[in-house]
Amino acid sequence: MISGKSIDELRSLIDNGSVSSEELFNDALKLANECQSELNPFVTIINNYEHTSGKSILDGIPYALKDNFSTKGILTTGSSNILKDYVPVFDSTVYRKLKESGAVLMGKTVLDELAMGGSGLTGHTGYVKNPWDTTRIPGGSSAGSAVAVSKGIVPFSIGSDTGDSVRKPAALCGVVGFKPTYGRISRFGLFPFASSLDHVGIFARNVKDISYVTDILKGRDEMDMTTLPDEGFLYSSKLDEPIKGKKLFYIKEIVESAVTSTNKEVISKFMDLVNKLRSNGITVEEVSFDKRILEAIFPVYFIISCAEATSNNSNLTGFIFGPRSEGRTPEEVMKNTRTVGFQEMIKRRFVIGSYILERENQEKLFLNAMRARHLIVDKFNDLFLKYDGLLLPAGGIAPKIVPEKEADKLNNEYLILENHLAIGNFGGYPSITLPNGFVSGMPIGVNLTCAAKKDLECLQIASKIEEVTGLKNITSGGEVDA
Repeated sequence: MISGKSIDELRSLIDNGSVSSEELFNDALKLANECQSELNPFVTIINNYEHTSGKSILDGIPYALKDNFSTKGILTTGSSNILKDYVPVFDSTVYRKLKESGAVLMGKTVLDELAMGGSGLTGHTGYVKNPWDTTRIPGGSSAGSAVAVSKGIVPFSIGSDTGDSVRKPAALCGVVGFKPTYGRISRFGLFPFASSLDHVGIFARNVKDISYVTDILKGRDEMDMTTLPDEGFLYSSKLDEPIKGKKLFYIKEIVESAVTSTNKEVISKFMDLVNKLRSNGITVEEVSFDKRILEAIFPVYFIISCAEATSNNSNLTGFIFGPRSEGRTPEEVMKNTRTVGFQEMIKRRFVIGSYILERENQEKLFLNAMRARHLIVDKFNDLFLKYDGLLLPAGGIAPKIVPEKEADKLNNEYLILENHLAIGNFGGYPSITLPNGFVSGMPIGVNLTCAAKKDLECLQIASKIEEVTGLKNITSGGEVDA
């Protein structure tokens, strides 16, 4: 009943009396329980139907929420043993707005521990698996949220994106993932990872559904001083306006870096899309970029995010949250608790972050990374004066599952092809990933990033891309054109 249907389709079914909101909830609940043992997308499946009428497009429609958004009275773990029993006493703004809209929460989803990581393998409840091929990762950190939409359990879900944590799993699971401009959606009640990079993000199976959810969530929040004022119109009402004359660019060095690799077919499909867009009246030009700057993206991201994460999570000591280990002194209790309480990848990042923040290292590491970030952002701001958006492949197909201790390792191809998505976080740009076909039976994605505060234009161009590809409302296991 619910699987694979869009928000518009579900809205119509509710409004004409064909189905009730509670029936949709129960259907989503049934699907969630059926796939939980195989795919593990949920930390908590909510069995009790609770609906507050909201008079919005989302009224009565089930959704899933990443388990790092605070939900009063509902377990919120960040997929970490440190927080495995934590039940908040307040709601995040995202959850409050969705509740007021009438949307119905049916589950909290698994993430990489504390949103650090891109695999979906480090949550305290175990691996999340890709619904297209369970031997492969779904991507992360918003792994469960991507899987819940890809599997058709819910029409939309909420994630967070610090480097690519919505847009990457969207690509690997064959759905749409959108990260709006920094501050467009309040982060109050979202567990902070790296505050200067964190964004709220949305998963759905088409761009129109993304616009509906963004309309509900956007706007200023007195609880988050970084939020932007609402522009006073709905993105969904302007989504289909003509975009004739728009100019996009792609980066020559990123595309060329993958042509001779295992991603050759990914690049071929990307260039096919470029040619189709040109045939539809959209200018797409190739731009050359200093490869040294492209190679710096991931190290800059890693330095800044590790440093900010170490600071933001310094309160996870065992004294306030989580299971407390024994020790003779407070320092020993804290050390033992964090040693046992965190997985290997998180401990590694905290150690690196602590090293970066040591006084003798701040100038050489942290401040230099911030300078490099500004250099990167300045160069893209200049390009956005000439172009309306950056179009690039959103990486390759989902990698095979490997042990967690290997999941944070780097290689040259990963540095170039995968990590351009962090540019959107560096500049706070709106950025969206859409399906762009299939390689070896697995979905691949294309990413569009636009200038800051150009969220509407980003969604409008994305809607045109979706029209050109013909790939919308895909669910894993469904019949698709490969």
